[in-house]
Amino acid sequence: MCVVGARPNFMKMAPLMAAFRDPADPFDCTLVHTGQHYDVAMSDVFFGQLGMSAPDIQLGIGPGTQGSQTGRMMAALETVLRDRRPDLVLVVGDVNSTLAAALVAARAGVPVAHVEAGLRSFDRRMPEEINRVVTDALATYLFATEEDGVANLRRQGVEDDRIFLVGNVMIDTLKALMPAIGRRRMAAEMGLTPGRYGVVTLHRPSNVDDPIMLGRWVSALERIGPDLPLVFPAHPRTSARLAEAGLAGRLAGSGVRVVEPLPYVEFISLVADSRLVLTDSGGVQEETTVLGIPCLTLRESTERPVTVMLGTNTLVGVEPEAAVRAVKGVLSNPPRSHAVPPLWDGKAAGRIAQILRGMPWRAYLARPASGGRDLPTPTGRFEPD
Repeated sequence: MCVVGARPNFMKMAPLMAAFRDPADPFDCTLVHTGQHYDVAMSDVFFGQLGMSAPDIQLGIGPGTQGSQTGRMMAALETVLRDRRPDLVLVVGDVNSTLAAALVAARAGVPVAHVEAGLRSFDRRMPEEINRVVTDALATYLFATEEDGVANLRRQGVEDDRIFLVGNVMIDTLKALMPAIGRRRMAAEMGLTPGRYGVVTLHRPSNVDDPIMLGRWVSALERIGPDLPLVFPAHPRTSARLAEAGLAGRLAGSGVRVVEPLPYVEFISLVADSRLVLTDSGGVQEETTVLGIPCLTLRESTERPVTVMLGTNTLVGVEPEAAVRAVKGVLSNPPRSHAVPPLWDGKAAGRIAQILRGMPWRAYLARPASGGRDLPTPTGRFEPD
């Protein structure tokens, strides 16, 4: 059973579902969508673009506070697990759906596989950090995107024979869709010149929920706009906060174009032709690293330090004035080269499927009370050819 719930999950799960349903050796695989992201722009359209079949089960949980949303997901998932009796539950990323599924599976004695395990920002103020730590603690099999993740899991006390360095499934999707992305030409459609505009995404509560802080970000974007036109695909919660704070109309005349959330292909097309990206997202840091687009991350910490180490990502912080300075720095002194982490090659999902096809859970019919800890585990870490 594979569980998704929010937009970042869909790009990660699409290549996994394709690998799991390979006609040569398919899994009996159920896709469950919790409905954490519940509107067409944030959910349904992605399934079509990613070539992923409709979910087998749609729970329709919808919005809510983190606690109420996670609780309702757990109650619904308990029923699904009781009815379907899966041998393994696979989760991706660090959203509320990830945590809810891991908790319910562990309580039911079903082994958990966590894809994108080991990422850490070391900032417990971020809800996603709590979700990551708890999910990794509950998981039987942990699939890491990079060596930093492996090191973090070891420090957490996870045994080496449960950790697999496989690469980044998000990049599998990016590479698979690059032909479609190249044909889309969103910059031309929006009347923009490639290399002469920036892209903005803002959605984290620390940046948008406080009207004063949001107003400061709007002021910073207004200052950047005359030097570098900006396109701002606004997350639904960000649009709501802009409207509530009376800020929605301020950006229109300042070189900042606020648009509806974009489907994956359109968004990446826009990013790929941009001069730089300003974001508080996690996944965008990975995509810009592969595309070679300078990324300015509007956060105090990142769970993807490899992108900073390789020089494609700069951790700007949450001071809007620092973002203005950082943009000027990129415009005056553009990066000359970029590197991509090892195994971010578009083949991670295949590696994960290969590993799981050799796991003993497939033939292990009893449900151990330990939640999977008694399962025999493979010896040695996966090493790609």
